[in-house]
Amino acid sequence: TWHLKKIPQIVSERTFSLDSPKFEAKTKLELNSVCGIECQRRLPVPSSSDLKDLLSYETVFENGTRTLTEVNVLGLVLDPAGNTTTRRSSRKKRQIYGTDSRFSIYDKRFMTNFPFNTAVKVSTGCSGILISPKHVLTAAHCLHNGKDYVKGSKRLRVGLMKTKSRGDGRKRKGAKRNGMPSFQWTRVKSTHIPKGWFKGVSGDIALDYDYAVLELKRPHKRKYMELGISPTIKMMPGSMIHFSGFDNDRSGQLVYRFCSISDESNDLFYQYCDAEPGSTGSGIYLRLKEPNKKKWKRKIIAVYSGHQWVDVNGEQQDYNVAVRITPLKYAQICFWIHGNDKNCTQG
Repeated sequence: TWHLKKIPQIVSERTFSLDSPKFEAKTKLELNSVCGIECQRRLPVPSSSDLKDLLSYETVFENGTRTLTEVNVLGLVLDPAGNTTTRRSSRKKRQIYGTDSRFSIYDKRFMTNFPFNTAVKVSTGCSGILISPKHVLTAAHCLHNGKDYVKGSKRLRVGLMKTKSRGDGRKRKGAKRNGMPSFQWTRVKSTHIPKGWFKGVSGDIALDYDYAVLELKRPHKRKYMELGISPTIKMMPGSMIHFSGFDNDRSGQLVYRFCSISDESNDLFYQYCDAEPGSTGSGIYLRLKEPNKKKWKRKIIAVYSGHQWVDVNGEQQDYNVAVRITPLKYAQICFWIHGNDKNCTQG
């Protein structure tokens, strides 16, 4: 069941202008995280002042201007739940672990219907997911490398899957084969990235804050997926998660997968879902029952951050890592969507 949680408030304190970014960073789809699983377990709980700094955020607008908004966090209750669960045996392989368990979605009836229609392509080479009539959730590293915004993020666009209209009998030049999605590209009006992602604050890239929200210039009029608070592994049916994205090795195809989670920290899931670059930024979701109802509902509980090398017992091992939507992150993303915290009291 989805358990309702009281959400802390993210309140804007002041906003001021920054210099325009250079937009010269290279997009890096595989990151090296210095802080691995054991390191994550030992991290101290951030203080209120730390959180105010980490959850302050930059906004970049379509014309290249940039602002920094400082925030305050009200009503925060730190989760007393343990930081880890039992870990399964670790494996040393690449992004595809053993037999490739990914499914390419070819049938347009599935591709353009919920939940698959919520997957979008980001013009810098990543994926994302629709979270409101005009907002997309993706990974921060798809737009910013920790020091500067990546090339191509100044004129950022989002591709929504579409089917060709039946009335168009003529085959357009360069038209996709049957089963390949075509995209309706929409310009991005503004981008929000938490300050915790920037190297100047965290000392190194903090995967905990590898998420960003894009505001589209026009509403998309499609069904989107709601945010949910990430439960612990023990509270998930079979510890299973699901996500769809546009993996680079299956060009032009929508790729779906599901797998179980191997380990967790307060902010990250470590798993062996088969995935290749291009699917980073996908929304990871679960289907649980609504409280006091017989209805099931899918909600986004994490953002797929990609393939990471992490330090485990002094050895470099690899996982596919996802950033969990905690009550604090829920509050921040909800604030970005609505522009206030009034709609963000229950998650």
